[in-house]
Amino acid sequence: MSIIATDITKIYGKQKALDSVSLEIGAGEVVGLLGPNGAGKSTMMKIISCFLPPTSGEASVDGFDIFEQEIEVKRRVGYLPENNPLYLEMYVREYLSFLAGIHKLGRNKKSRINEIIDITGLGLEQNKKIGALSKGYRQRVGLAQALLHNPSVLILDEPTSGLDPNQLLEIRSLIQEIGKEKTVLFSTHIMQEVEAICDRAVIIHLGKVVADDTISSLKKGGKSLEEVFQSLTTTTNPAV
Repeated sequence: MSIIATDITKIYGKQKALDSVSLEIGAGEVVGLLGPNGAGKSTMMKIISCFLPPTSGEASVDGFDIFEQEIEVKRRVGYLPENNPLYLEMYVREYLSFLAGIHKLGRNKKSRINEIIDITGLGLEQNKKIGALSKGYRQRVGLAQALLHNPSVLILDEPTSGLDPNQLLEIRSLIQEIGKEKTVLFSTHIMQEVEAICDRAVIIHLGKVVADDTISSLKKGGKSLEEVFQSLTTTTNPAV
């Protein structure tokens, strides 16, 4: 398994952001992590990426423990957070070169940057300042930084949020291509996106997993994925 999480709980004060969440994602799977705002999706992604420790529970990526082998986990994970933090005053190629130094790509630095620029469609924008790019191209830069060190697992938090329809389709297509070679876990509010890209969906509500199945199994009985999602996320009792 690429990702194994067992009984992950995260508590902020008196609020349980995650309540004994468990999931397993196999190598090469593309899995959608769904849930209303505040369900715990971002918290789960940050924990798997070693950006946030859980209150309790266990997790590993490619067999490396998030507590004991944090550096090895980070080497294997490419992470694009929801707010996509970028150095807006840097040029695209300059930014990727800076990150390549951090990842210690060495002699492969130039060829890898060229490869990632080609994969993410940034060729015409590579010599522009990031701050001058459209949101769609900034998302591409975010994907480029997540992919630069050639991770086996890609974790994307709302990668198409705020994009116009054309940009959305472009990023969705890019994620589909990436998913042919890597394990991908991404969150989204767009059900059509999940149906188009994912093998499986995990639905979290009030900090708990309320569904984990293939898209076709979730839609059994003639319901749309949107209808299934709504039926599972209408409970108002807080997870405390």
